[in-house]
Amino acid sequence: MRDQRKAVVTLAIAGALAFAVRARTQSTSAPGSTADKPSATVQPLDTFHVGGNVHMLIGAGANIAVQVGDEGVLVVDTGLAQNAPRVIATIRTLSNRPIRWIVNTHVHPDHTGGNEAVAAAGSKTIGGPAEIIAHENVLTRMSAPGRQPPAPPAAYPTDTYVPEEKDIYFNGEAVMVYHEPMAHTDGDSIVFFRKSDVIVAGDTFVTTSYPFIDRANGGSVQGELNALNRILDLAVPAHEQEGGTLVIPGHGRVCDEADVLEYRDMVTIVRDRIQDMVNRRLTIDQVKAAKPTLDYDRHYGSDTGFVTTAGFIEAVYNDLKNPQGKPRVR
Repeated sequence: MRDQRKAVVTLAIAGALAFAVRARTQSTSAPGSTADKPSATVQPLDTFHVGGNVHMLIGAGANIAVQVGDEGVLVVDTGLAQNAPRVIATIRTLSNRPIRWIVNTHVHPDHTGGNEAVAAAGSKTIGGPAEIIAHENVLTRMSAPGRQPPAPPAAYPTDTYVPEEKDIYFNGEAVMVYHEPMAHTDGDSIVFFRKSDVIVAGDTFVTTSYPFIDRANGGSVQGELNALNRILDLAVPAHEQEGGTLVIPGHGRVCDEADVLEYRDMVTIVRDRIQDMVNRRLTIDQVKAAKPTLDYDRHYGSDTGFVTTAGFIEAVYNDLKNPQGKPRVR
């Protein structure tokens, strides 16, 4: 019930804010401004003010976070390539300052597809497209020969970090970028806007499905749990465990620490059930027939779409039976 109430409130507020933002943009454009303005033919995305300097853009393929301030704009993830014009138009409804930074939480095209266009719409202080920050593994994956779909070189990260974290100070607050090894992928970053008290989780945390353990790109179930525990370490709840630090998932509604805790516990319980079956030498078909996710399927399960219940069970089973590495337990 609480999730349903939050979803209704979030959608209602998002719609009201999107209407207000569009009305304000149409009536109060700065006279003489030379900044890019939304095209009349491009419909902006819905936006939601999360906290402090941070807004969320909804409907670009994956959730996008936008931090705005006097120094310019910082964007976390850029959505699918075909939605880049709408992303840029929406950013212009929030700020007419230059886009200075882009941070990619991981390699998947619903988070990096708009890199080239959004970077070109911005600029560094010394000229040239906006800087794209990501973990080194994102660049390695994006530039790998034969990658499908191929990414244009202009979409590659231009400022990579290794191994654990990177930080910048922008728009009056520290922006912390933490690498989570072998989680959803091997290049996941969690972004923490410290003053705004907002965490951007990428696809290490979603509210719309079971997690996607992308073993082809270096993901693992233990790394996924480590990433969720990192979010819990950073987040601080408010009164009676509600509110406080807010978390933008890769897909789905804005959450707080309690939501992440429930998701982490779900992944832990399912992992332990499947581990027991692996220890008893059950086949994957026997594991699926045992329905180790049954009590969570109503909330996260699906037989269709990108992340299915069967696909999640199989990914966890394969990871536990044939691990590609051993991420440390956090």
